[in-house]
Amino acid sequence: MPPPEVPTPLSNLAQVALKKDYLGLILVIGVTILLIIGAGFFLNQITEPPTNFPLNTEIVIAKGSNAKSVAKQMKEAGYVRSELMLYLSFVYWHDPSDIKASTYVFVEPLTTRALARELTTGHFGNDLIKLTLIEGDRITMMAKRAAAVLPKFNIDTFIALSAGKEGRLFPDTYFVPATYTAEDLLSLLTSTYIEKTTPLRPQIEGSKITEDEILVLASIIEREANTKESMRLVSGILQERLRIGMALQVDASLEYVLDKPLSELTAEDLKLDSPYNTYLTSKLPPTPIGNPGLDAIMAVLEPEPSEYLFYITGNDGEFYYARNFTEHRRNIARHLH
Repeated sequence: MPPPEVPTPLSNLAQVALKKDYLGLILVIGVTILLIIGAGFFLNQITEPPTNFPLNTEIVIAKGSNAKSVAKQMKEAGYVRSELMLYLSFVYWHDPSDIKASTYVFVEPLTTRALARELTTGHFGNDLIKLTLIEGDRITMMAKRAAAVLPKFNIDTFIALSAGKEGRLFPDTYFVPATYTAEDLLSLLTSTYIEKTTPLRPQIEGSKITEDEILVLASIIEREANTKESMRLVSGILQERLRIGMALQVDASLEYVLDKPLSELTAEDLKLDSPYNTYLTSKLPPTPIGNPGLDAIMAVLEPEPSEYLFYITGNDGEFYYARNFTEHRRNIARHLH
């Protein structure tokens, strides 16, 4: 019998070529896996809620809006990171013609796909209750406003839990479930204050006064002025008074400690021995006298410098400023009588 054939060994070149093909295949597979992982990560990131997702805010989807226009509207309003991803969510997971025209309110951040589901199933937030807390409201007034619309809300509990938090409960219009309790509302107002003031941290930390003092001054400005312009001017005047050691002489702090309206303050009240009586002290009151909004806080951080030291609100609602007491008395005679 002839001897069995012995396989001819591959040439060195053939072996090198085979190894290259093998390594190339491994490389292609590896790159493909990385691309798939990267694409998944990218899609996950781009469909996550934006960090500034608008909560407790009404947004109106008009009748006749199509998927493309709604996607653009929601992107411009800050509800999604990608207009295209919302549009694709309408097209691939829902019927775009199912988008429901209405007023929507969202109480928690939603992913792009979840948002598309809400807009096509018509979860309008109609079971939510509108609660409006006005800039400058003190804690007790916030409690009264909440109790008037929330059946499970307890005024005394809210006031007790809010002790020491005056100035740090953010006033705004909220949409909350009817089941909201005092604990729920306190958590919402506290977290909203943190959210709204986080972008201001560099200015707050760089200020010559503390955050507590900023809030005290802002709470006074909230009661003493009524427009962005007047807030900044009044802020400049009050901060100049503090700088030169002049009494602030604001009635709002007396209203707070006496718990009575301005119209009921008497000449005797001006003699009250209290750190809240800014007629007798050249310092700020020890605590905020209410809960200021962003405009008042910004007025403290960015006051309008002027040559004025006095101001009044005339009977016509206009502000009148004076450089000295003589001019101030003239303004009083002209605009308050």
